[in-house]
This record gives sequence, structure tokens and C-alpha cells, in this order.
Amino acid sequence: MLNDKLKNYLHLHFIIFIWGFTAVLGRLISIEAISLVWYRVGIAVVLILGFILFKKLPLKVDRKTLGLFVFGGILIALHWITFFHAIKISNVSVALATMSTGALFVTLIQWLVYRKKIVLYELIFSLLAISGLLLIFNAATHFFWGILVALVSSFLSASFSILNGRLIQKHPASVISFYELLFSVLTVTMILLYNGTLTGSFFVMSATDWLYLGILASICTAYAFVASTYVLKNVSPFTMMLSINLEPIYGIILAILIFKDDEIMNENFYIGAAIILITVVLNGVLSLRKKGT
Repeated sequence: MLNDKLKNYLHLHFIIFIWGFTAVLGRLISIEAISLVWYRVGIAVVLILGFILFKKLPLKVDRKTLGLFVFGGILIALHWITFFHAIKISNVSVALATMSTGALFVTLIQWLVYRKKIVLYELIFSLLAISGLLLIFNAATHFFWGILVALVSSFLSASFSILNGRLIQKHPASVISFYELLFSVLTVTMILLYNGTLTGSFFVMSATDWLYLGILASICTAYAFVASTYVLKNVSPFTMMLSINLEPIYGIILAILIFKDDEIMNENFYIGAAIILITVVLNGVLSLRKKGT
């Protein structure tokens, strides 16, 4: 019978598979990245609020915590905008593979901000992930800007993973998710208002776009975001970020099946992806052994 830590680890990988499908949906949806994020987050907030009201969970938090939720919401908004923009100016495979730098960003942030001692195997695995990224970059130099934007997205993702790793110790996952996504959609709304984008045409989309947005907001956002925050109770931010390196593997496979030749890369790209996969597996084994699982 599976113990709780292993269940959470397997749950995390199921969530990551869903995130891999997120990138495919991001390419299938025809609207711009920032508009896509507004719809995605807005619908997800409504769904999560409905869940909270159904469960009768308290939403009251202190001012300091509310400030952290605001900060987390801004990070998430910027992360998703840069993530979907990277997909649209490169492709699914390149954008997802570049997200493998997340584990290194977690290590650096925790070392610089929280003065956490760097664990040797975390550093080694981070460097291995970077070596895989370099192979991927050499295989896709014509997507330079897509890789650069995806790196920014990876840094933002690492930042809010660390923040949520601390928040989840005191607050329910659904409440954290609600507030962060609420402030995320408010952030995007302010950007859209500043750009003058929120006009009547903004709300006109094809039936196909609405369908994909519904899947993206409900399964890939509302469910996955709450679930990913919950598993941080038993999974470290570093393990989460390094495990998220599997997202390119899942996403690339799905993208090749759906978009075919547009996603086929050369052998160096897949060697880099294989290096990333190995670091994820080894880290999972070592992390479970270290925690006595």
C-alpha cells in the first residue's frame, strides 16, 4: 500500500502531465498570450470560489498574509503571460524544455534570499538540467527570444513555488489558490486596461477557443493549481521544480502527436531532454530515501 509521501509524489507527476497539456492548449487557442491568461485565470477564480463556498472554508486572512497573496498573484500573472508568449514566438517543445531551469532558480533563490545551505545533489542535478538546456539551445538557436522569455517565466515560476511552499504550512491550498489567482486576474486586468485592449471585440472568440479555454481554466488551472499547492505540504519546492522538468517530456510527446512536423527537433534537443528526465528520476529516488520513504 502506498504511503502518503509517495502518493503526493505520484499526484505531483499527474499534475505535471496536465501542465504538459496546458502548453498544447496554449498553442491551439488563437488569442494573444495576455488575453489567454485573463480568461484562464478569471474562469479558474470563479470555479475555486465555488469550491470554497461549497466546503464553507474561511477566507479571512491577516494583512501580512494578504500582502503575500498579492505578491504571489503578480508573480503568477507574469509567469503565465511570459510562458504563453514564449510558446507563441517559438514552439511548445522549446518553451517547455527551457522551463527545466526552474530547479536551479529555486536553489539560487533559497541560497541568496533565505541563506539555505545548498545540498550537493541539488546543485549537481541543477547543473545537469542546465547542461540539458544548453543542448536544447544549440538545437534551436533560431528560437532565441522564445528561450529567453521562457527563462524569465521559469524564474517567476520558481519564485512563487518557494512562496507557496511557505504559505501552505498555515493556509488551505484552495484559499491560497483563490487569493493568488484573484490578484493575478486583477493584475492582468490592469495591464489590459492600460493597453486599451478591453473592448467589445475582446470578448468575441470562436466556439473552439471557448472550448479549449474551458478545459484550460477548469482542469489545467483550477484543479491543477489547488492540487499543486496542496502537495507542497509533503514535497519540497526544489523537488517540485525539478519534477516539473518532466513537463517538457509530456508536453513534447503530446505536441508531436498533435502538431507533427512543426514540433520535430534534431537529436541534440532530445539528448538534452533525456538528461533532464534522468535528473528528475534520480532526484525523486534520493528525495524519497532522504525522507525515509
